[in-house]
Amino acid sequence: MEELIKIILQSGRSGIELALYTLLPVLVIMMAVMKVLEARGVLAFTARILQPLLKPFGIPGAGVFAIVQMLLVSFAAPLATLTIMENDATSKRRIAATLAMILTLSQANVVFPMVSVGLNLPVIMLTSIVGGLVAAALTYYLFARSADDALLPDSSHIPERTDSRKSTALNLMIVGGQEAVQVILATIPMLILAIFLVNILKSTGAIALLESFLAPAFRLIGFPVVAVLPLATKYLAGGTAMMGVTLNLLKEGAITVQELNRMAGFITNPCDIVGVAVLISAGSRCSSIARPAILGAAVGILFRGVLHLLLF
Repeated sequence: MEELIKIILQSGRSGIELALYTLLPVLVIMMAVMKVLEARGVLAFTARILQPLLKPFGIPGAGVFAIVQMLLVSFAAPLATLTIMENDATSKRRIAATLAMILTLSQANVVFPMVSVGLNLPVIMLTSIVGGLVAAALTYYLFARSADDALLPDSSHIPERTDSRKSTALNLMIVGGQEAVQVILATIPMLILAIFLVNILKSTGAIALLESFLAPAFRLIGFPVVAVLPLATKYLAGGTAMMGVTLNLLKEGAITVQELNRMAGFITNPCDIVGVAVLISAGSRCSSIARPAILGAAVGILFRGVLHLLLF
């Protein structure tokens, strides 16, 4: 019982320190800036420029906006855009392609804090887009080819925020910062529980057993054996919890910056239990194409992972 209490206190301390001293400063600044760019139409303008390039991959106009939100805001930001696509004339086939790409992309709320410890941002962005396009194309032309609604026209609508255009930049930044604080406060329980689960698995020897089982395969691709821990955490508890575990491993010297960048293609995406549950909550049409979207995302993530192994 004493050992259990120690694990609980250690997990709580790690979760709060991660949330308040690593996530909060980065996310407040990023969301404040993004709030201004979104209100001034910069994100919508960027989406319009990219739309003709991405439409052949099955990505509609609103989908382009969702991609920008994922890469520059957070994994939950595209939920609003998916909700719009759910209710407008966007076909389920194009929603599936968009969801597949979103699930393959790197999530900004994980990437930007980890850039501060050596994650290569240009490579992450490049492999995200390439892997995402592979996922979207495969989903649109193969996995979801029979998922279309009856004769729905393709939507080219790009959502815009109009309610805050008259606000000053300072007010917008304050609102963005407040939203970031709310996001971080909401993640603290999940962080603590996830770190607690990981610590329990470590103390019971489950992680060590899994490491010994996967060690030959990991050595073959150049992964450290300890990579089992962030990988298991990512797909069981989500990207935010994975980030906490990974930052602790870096702090302890258990993994190097190069090893972090080699693993990044497999772990910096929202295709996990938490991420999928949040994104498909946009509506029934979105949830109905979850399976082909996840299949496409799985191929895209594998493609991203191989690119990182080759580049690093």
